[in-house]
Amino acid sequence: MGLLSTITSPEDVRRLTPAQTRRLAVEIRDFLVENVSRTGGHLGPNLGVVELTIAMHRAFASPRDTFVFDTGHQSYVHKLLTGRQDFTGLRKRDGLSGYPSRAESEHDVVENSHASTALSWADGIAKANTVARRDDRHVVAVIGDGALTGGMAWEAINNIAADADRRLVIVVNDNGRSYSPTIGGVANHLDTLRVTRGYEAFLGWGKRTLHRTGAPGRFAYDWLHGLKKGLKDVVAPQGMFEDLGLKYIGPVDGHDTAATEAALRRAKAFGGPVIVHVMTEKGRGYTPAEEDVADRFHAVGKIHPETGLPVAPSRFGWTQVFADEIVAIGRRRSDVVCLTAAMLHPVGLAPFAEEFPERTFDVGIAEQHAVTSAAGMAFGGLHPVVAVYATFLNRAFDQVLMDAALHKAGVTFVLDRAGITGDDGASHNGMWDMAMLRIVPGLRLAAPRDEATLRTALRTAVDVDDAPTVVRYPKGALGEPIEALEELEGVDVVARHTPGGEAPAGRKVLVVGVGSMVGSALAAGESLAAHGLEVDVVAPTWVLPVPERLVKMAGEHDLVVTVEDGVVDGGVGAMLAQRAAEQGVRTPFVHRGLPVEFLDHASRDQIVTAQRLRAEDVVRDALAALAQD
Repeated sequence: MGLLSTITSPEDVRRLTPAQTRRLAVEIRDFLVENVSRTGGHLGPNLGVVELTIAMHRAFASPRDTFVFDTGHQSYVHKLLTGRQDFTGLRKRDGLSGYPSRAESEHDVVENSHASTALSWADGIAKANTVARRDDRHVVAVIGDGALTGGMAWEAINNIAADADRRLVIVVNDNGRSYSPTIGGVANHLDTLRVTRGYEAFLGWGKRTLHRTGAPGRFAYDWLHGLKKGLKDVVAPQGMFEDLGLKYIGPVDGHDTAATEAALRRAKAFGGPVIVHVMTEKGRGYTPAEEDVADRFHAVGKIHPETGLPVAPSRFGWTQVFADEIVAIGRRRSDVVCLTAAMLHPVGLAPFAEEFPERTFDVGIAEQHAVTSAAGMAFGGLHPVVAVYATFLNRAFDQVLMDAALHKAGVTFVLDRAGITGDDGASHNGMWDMAMLRIVPGLRLAAPRDEATLRTALRTAVDVDDAPTVVRYPKGALGEPIEALEELEGVDVVARHTPGGEAPAGRKVLVVGVGSMVGSALAAGESLAAHGLEVDVVAPTWVLPVPERLVKMAGEHDLVVTVEDGVVDGGVGAMLAQRAAEQGVRTPFVHRGLPVEFLDHASRDQIVTAQRLRAEDVVRDALAALAQD
């Protein structure tokens, strides 16, 4: 029986000998490669924090001491050491979450998986401990060097440093990467840090000794103390942290469990906020990951563990279409530039960056800065394209509203993984964007249904220079092309059905499909026709603002059914109904979409079924509405 199988809690980890901890690290890496290759998940980040996580559980006592992971995708090792070793259902419904989950364990605290938040969480928890006089507890925040590029992290550091007695340890996991190699001034500074010297002990001795000699001694100490930063910066330039009032330990070899544990124990004993700078290697110990220059196997699908090659080749997807089209646009338009927030490869901007490096800007995990910087670029005569996951634009709503829209900035936002993403859980479902952005004055939003409409929407979006535009699309492979029968003032009619069987006289239904839900709308339209109804199915690519022709069409039918993969309350369907009512249209509506709830991790199909978004569900609700009417 392996050593890992005997670990059921952190207490078991603390009982291990140094030799056993090294053996455990080997077993954990083998376990991760074997299991994550079967399910898919975040492999590289977890391979990089094996020894670090073991050391944390030896130096501290979770859950009395609180562990907070930023962003949480490196928490698999933590799960293993806290008794969760069944990875067969990882990221599947009723299986383990790919992130920390309070529902799974008392050892998990923060599960939102949005970067740069851990230090604020840690600050709040540490303050609560102080107010409640829980003086025997520590908070340990693990933050990657990539997440330190986010401004929220520095807001937290500024507050953490203000209280010298707060029992809080910040572990900077420095692997030079977020997804791809980390960029920016913070990353460059971390690269220059070297091992800390014994200045603190020396200056403590100087203070005690010189102060005994009266005024001359105090003057000498003050002069010596003034040299402190200069001396340190010559040999160990950690002044960036210490100028903020934070003690600094490191850099430490994060793959040496004993050294990392010793550093963490020193930080724990200090009794105040301390930064422990740990050097690790993403993908450590797994050759295919170590040799993957792009992102060290940050996230993988099902792979062959021996080679790291995918079990099944990925189908051509939405992101690849964007990647191809934005390069074509860039060749035609020298004013088009692209920005992203530490997501260059995941959002498909790598080909654009390769061809136009001087026109590509990865700002780090800083969505707010990306949007406002883009507004500045628009003022300067460029047309910026900001590409992020849909769920991450939530973090920059104020900047979209007050910097881009208020100033009528021609900025295009491309939202990857919009709608239902599923496996990564509540924080990654890109379901909020349409309901959120509908209130932004002047903003135009496109929800293309296939490859052709995505390419056309992108070209249209970058031609708008007096307002923000948004193009959203889902995660995964493309479906079959959906041709329009005709285009009516911006509204594509994709199907018309005459009644079958015994048709109720004059009963006409309009089914409106939004983006990835057009396929369901088509199937629902066909089924409704089989129930004896006259049905028109439309798929407007530009859904915000609501097309006037769509409002008119609503008044020409006896029932309007809208189907979208965003939040239904305040979504596109609700806005269409509102505009129709404002113009005196009395047609009843049936809206199908996602509830205002956080959806647990599951596959897309499982979520569609659970939320009654299948064609048969839409048909059932439509027939019920007609019967009631």
